[in-house]
Amino acid sequence: MSKKIRVFVVDDSVLYRNFLMNNISADDRFDVVGHAVDAFDAMKQIPQVKPDVVTLDIEMPGMSGIDFLKELLPKHPVPVILVSTLNIRVFDALAAGAVDYVRKPDFSDKDAAVSFVERLRSKIYVASFSKVRTPQQDTIDTRKPLTVSQENIIKETAASNLKVPVASAQKIIAIGASTGGTEAILSVVRNFPADMPGVVITQHMPAGFTTMYAERLNRICKMEVREAKNGDHVKQGLMLLAPGGYQMRVQKMGNGYTVSVTQEDRVNGHAPSVDVLFNSVAQNVRDNALGVILTGMGADGAAGLLRMRKNGAFTIGQDKESCVVYGMPMEAYKIGAVCQQASLLNIPPIIYKKLGIIK
Repeated sequence: MSKKIRVFVVDDSVLYRNFLMNNISADDRFDVVGHAVDAFDAMKQIPQVKPDVVTLDIEMPGMSGIDFLKELLPKHPVPVILVSTLNIRVFDALAAGAVDYVRKPDFSDKDAAVSFVERLRSKIYVASFSKVRTPQQDTIDTRKPLTVSQENIIKETAASNLKVPVASAQKIIAIGASTGGTEAILSVVRNFPADMPGVVITQHMPAGFTTMYAERLNRICKMEVREAKNGDHVKQGLMLLAPGGYQMRVQKMGNGYTVSVTQEDRVNGHAPSVDVLFNSVAQNVRDNALGVILTGMGADGAAGLLRMRKNGAFTIGQDKESCVVYGMPMEAYKIGAVCQQASLLNIPPIIYKKLGIIK
């Protein structure tokens, strides 16, 4: 039998802490090697216990989970799964270096508790393979040569006077991601100019969190960002995020495009699914599209991206070095779905060049 994944649990609630420890240790893949009641306790124990994965509540007395991450991860880069209520601070914790999140269940709903345990175990397993990234690491990637100089990347992608050529205005950019994707997506889109062609995004994320994530992107980005609703038009200056629990597709409507947002079965284990989005873009947008597949476990999106490429779209895959989990982009690359592989820092300028925004 392979070596068990060592898990450390941090939660100030006795009820949740015991629930987590019992249900994690009941899985033969995991060994719960310790627990802490607050961040201070965890800070003492984790360097000694050396777990493979930590589960962490965000709201704790004394020191919040976010401040804890900022102090812990630069010294001890261990993958952290957030176990939290529906809380906007989850995204601050992901920005601080946590690799994934799962929403705490309502114990009065037995089915929800069972579903939570399955999701948590799956996320712990994926986290054990993931790469921990801190905000400092994501600023400049010096491990490989950049396709354009770092100075030009920063200057060009942050410039407020970038203009989209008329010929590119009606194109569509489709982005898909999973584990590590919330920060990866933000890194790619945050400096898109306000008149950027329409963007459609599928990030594996549960209901509720997609609403908050869209609001977060909207506060930070120059483009308008919304959680998609059925019938929304895909248009210049607008970014649409697939809602958790639904499948989103791009449809042709006259001379333009709309999205269909429907509640239906999971595809590749996901709702929303990246393949569902990419397949619709391949079928209906064809060579008028750009496709981007980012960090994430599994193969969701790989087949759809290949179909996009075969139908004339330009496709980009995030490279291994800059991924939290090099799964989805790797599978896409292996089957020939990726026209160009690039670091997270290089993806925006590549998109700008394909659209004629920069030379």
